Amino acid sequence: MLKFNLNKIIKNNIYIVLLFSIVIFTIISTSFYTSFKNKQQLSLIDLSENTYLDKTISLLIKNLNPMFSNKKFEVGSGDTFQKIVDKMQISKKEKENVLIQLSKFKSINKLYKGQKISFKLDNTVPVKVIEVTVEKSKTKLLIFSRLNTSNKFEYKEINKSLNKIIEYKETIIANSLYESAIREGIKPNIIIEFARIYGFQVDFQRDIWKNDSFQIIYESYEDNKGKVLETGNILYANLILQGKENSLYIFKTKDGYEHFDKAGKSIRKSLMKTPINGARLSSSFGMRKHPILGYNKMHRGTDFAAPEGTPIMASGDGKIVRARWCGGGGNCIKINHNSTYSTVYAHLRNFARGIKEGVRVKQGQIIGYVGSTGMSTGPHLHYEVIINGKKVNSQKLKLPSGKILKGKERKLFEVSKIRINVLKAELINSQ
Repeated sequence: MLKFNLNKIIKNNIYIVLLFSIVIFTIISTSFYTSFKNKQQLSLIDLSENTYLDKTISLLIKNLNPMFSNKKFEVGSGDTFQKIVDKMQISKKEKENVLIQLSKFKSINKLYKGQKISFKLDNTVPVKVIEVTVEKSKTKLLIFSRLNTSNKFEYKEINKSLNKIIEYKETIIANSLYESAIREGIKPNIIIEFARIYGFQVDFQRDIWKNDSFQIIYESYEDNKGKVLETGNILYANLILQGKENSLYIFKTKDGYEHFDKAGKSIRKSLMKTPINGARLSSSFGMRKHPILGYNKMHRGTDFAAPEGTPIMASGDGKIVRARWCGGGGNCIKINHNSTYSTVYAHLRNFARGIKEGVRVKQGQIIGYVGSTGMSTGPHLHYEVIINGKKVNSQKLKLPSGKILKGKERKLFEVSKIRINVLKAELINSQ
């Protein structure tokens, strides 16, 4: 009877019994899983703290490093090949070998700021330099490869294949020539050259008005991917100031490429009107109250305010007779152009590469950079023109003009000018 009643109770409450069974099973399963999981975590912690395992993993990672790697450097101011090699994480013996072997090549001893050098390393012990690549220019690479059988290096020169294209640009000058040219995608070195060739007759701070314009045709050199690596000559330039055109054409004479106006007159003068572009005339020649000394004193030069680091050009061909500290003038340069003319450039931050006393420079060549050294209240160039030992006002100086083409040269120039005008018309039509 009891058995019958129990069966009857279970049968009448089957769902409650099943639910109770599931709850019991879940509790037991969860408890077992938690215990198992905790044991696993403890096992992993023990494993991660195992010193031998750490060493094994480190060794595996170390062995996964590539057999070869590249180290790249950019030559900085005052850098030499030895200083660059000293930065390498290689043995002292390997450094000495690389220096001894590569110093035999003249090109490795003539580095310039911004030049790129890369080293290919064999990472097997001991680490060795197996190749050194020096970017001589955008179009030329020098490669020094280590011979397999010795520590010696062989040398080869690689010229990149470039395509020459002729570009035409024109635009209205909104704020400054530089900003307008950059907006048109013109490379900075072309803008500097454009400013240089007009620097004999135009003051870019005062002669250019808003809505003046310019046209320019110049050469560019692209690689096979269409990237511009080099720029060439400016073939034609036209700076239109207050509606007046100032066209210039390139022409090769016995002295090299020069720019001439449409009448065949060279734009070169004995001295440039201003030796710096984008500067503001901050103090004229004459009596003034000295900004530091506080009393009136004759100012025998012209001051051009410009951002620190702005390039300064040689006003004319000549020989550097002074390139050193000049007391109140700070870092200064003096150039003797001939028996009549000399020029002085003062308060420079530093001199350009290769500029020292006794060196000859060309007109328009960068000789230094704007600074505020010596007795100076801010970055600017103090510029002096000296005629027969007497300092004169450079802004009022009447300078002899460049040569005028005559005879056979003039006829050849006229033919060249027609070709450039035809090219200009074609380029405009193609746009």
